[in-house]
Amino acid sequence: MRTFRGGVHIPDNKALSDCIAIEQMPIVADYYVSLSQHIGKPAEPVVQKGDEVVEGQLVAKASSFVSANIHSPICGEVVGVEKRKNAQGAVVDYLHIRSNGKQEVKLMPALKEVTREQVINRIAEAGIVGMGGAGFPTAVKIQPKDPVDTLLINAAECEPYLNCDNRIMIERTQEFLTGVKLLAFACGVENTMIGIEANKMDAYNALLACDGVIDEKTAKEGAEGIVAVLLKKKYPQGAEKTLIKACLDREVPVGGLPAAVGCIVNNVSTAYAVYEAVVKGIPLYKRVMTVSGRGVGSPRNLEVRIGTPLSSVVEFCGGVTEDTVKLVSGGPMMGFSLVDTDVSTTKTDSGFLALTDKEASTVLPTNCINCGKCASVCPMRLMPMYIDFYATVGDFDEAVRYGAMNCFECGTCAYVCPAKRPIVQSVRLTKMKMKERK
Repeated sequence: MRTFRGGVHIPDNKALSDCIAIEQMPIVADYYVSLSQHIGKPAEPVVQKGDEVVEGQLVAKASSFVSANIHSPICGEVVGVEKRKNAQGAVVDYLHIRSNGKQEVKLMPALKEVTREQVINRIAEAGIVGMGGAGFPTAVKIQPKDPVDTLLINAAECEPYLNCDNRIMIERTQEFLTGVKLLAFACGVENTMIGIEANKMDAYNALLACDGVIDEKTAKEGAEGIVAVLLKKKYPQGAEKTLIKACLDREVPVGGLPAAVGCIVNNVSTAYAVYEAVVKGIPLYKRVMTVSGRGVGSPRNLEVRIGTPLSSVVEFCGGVTEDTVKLVSGGPMMGFSLVDTDVSTTKTDSGFLALTDKEASTVLPTNCINCGKCASVCPMRLMPMYIDFYATVGDFDEAVRYGAMNCFECGTCAYVCPAKRPIVQSVRLTKMKMKERK
């Protein structure tokens, strides 16, 4: 099995939900749809207070080249634009839509004999973004300036607890693969690979059972098709740079993008969204997410409409137990701790976790003991202890010199740190200070 240098072996805790089929989250009364759920400029509303909207209708339009359209998750009335906090704690604009109980859907016309340009335009029209967490507009991502030869689908899903991509590959295999083929067509690449961790053998076998999907051994014998690459179970196997290294043995240069080494990386949920947009004409206004953790009454894999209050999702899953000590939006390694569930879901929300004291550490950090464990596991070969030290004392130039800007915040350093240093927060603080200077 392929892998990369560094990383950590973490209990994946996926058994809490890996065998639970995808369910539909029921419609609730109010939805709060963020206008900033992607990298780039916020979308601009095209509806006003008092307007009636239907499910799938465009309610906010991309405001620049790097932006994304947003569609209504339900039929209802526009209450207005409100300021609310997102999962990261920032105050952004939300479109408040109140359900009217109707069930009318507005779809885009399905594309049949498509051209590459039509697929790219449809991806942009549908508001599809990277659904693994980054939220980069997909239509922009698949048109890099550098020449590319490989589309790499990130099916590693290396974050503990999360199973949304896993369930899509198991339950909606053909639809997912159709989306992969459409992405490859839009990218104009010769090779397509799917990198999948070894703890998802049901999904791996489901892929290989489909026509046109082959394993590495068959590919080496000269056969052609989408190559499913089995990866060693290790974190952060699913980070773009480590995935490219493991699957293609190419190293993305410092400050560079995957296209710099001839590669485009997309997520499983993104590929499935492309299938829905092109084949069925459904814009991106709902997604599959995992609700898990031992603090959740009933862990589930849910298809949730964008803008659903997280409190409603938690209530549908049986609430949280009294011994819950931490709420997390996303995965436990790269997700964000929440004060409460008074936030709404977005296109990039892959999960929600309620963790008990047996799953999450609440120990306060102590002084660094210079053990060097953080450096030994860093997949980017950085010196996290020095980044943390210089960021703590306010010398951000030195933190940058030790590689803070090259860190992708996977959290392996903080995971192994015996002093429980908040190293990832130090990196984020450094990046924020550098951005403020610019």
